[in-house]
Amino acid sequence: MKRSSAREIAVRLCFALSESSTDPSEMLEQLFDDEYYASLQAEDELYNEKPDKKQSKYITELVKGIHEHSAELDGYIEKYSVGWKFGRISRTAVAIMKLAMYEIMYMPDIPNGAAINDAVELTGRYEEPQMKAFVNGVLGSFTRSETI
Repeated sequence: MKRSSAREIAVRLCFALSESSTDPSEMLEQLFDDEYYASLQAEDELYNEKPDKKQSKYITELVKGIHEHSAELDGYIEKYSVGWKFGRISRTAVAIMKLAMYEIMYMPDIPNGAAINDAVELTGRYEEPQMKAFVNGVLGSFTRSETI
C-alpha cells in the first residue's frame, strides 16, 4: 500500500470520527479486523490492499494524533482560512487539512511538501476544483508561519 492510500484511509477515519462519538481505538480496531476490511474491499478499491504493520502503525498514529490535537488543528485552520468562516469549510476539507497539519507538526520524518501535495491531491478527489487552491493556500501559510 502506498503512503497516499494510507493517508486517504486516515482522512476517511478522521472524517467519520468528526461525525460520531466513537473512540478512535474502537474505529481502528474495527478497520483492521480481517473480516470487516474484506467487506470494505468489495465496496471501494481504496481498500484493495490491506495495510501492512508499518502502514497500520502510520494510520493509527495519524488518527489518534489528529483526534488528540483536534481543537489545536481546528484553531490553525480557522487562523489561516483568511476570508472563510470555519463553519463554511467542508468536513472533508477540514479532515484533509488536519491530517497534513498533524504530519507537518508532529511527524518530522514526513517532508512538508509531501504532506501538502498529498493533501491537495486528496482535496481534488473529494472537493470542487477551487478547493485545491484554498487547501494549498491554507497549508502553505500555516507551514511558513508555524514551522522553522
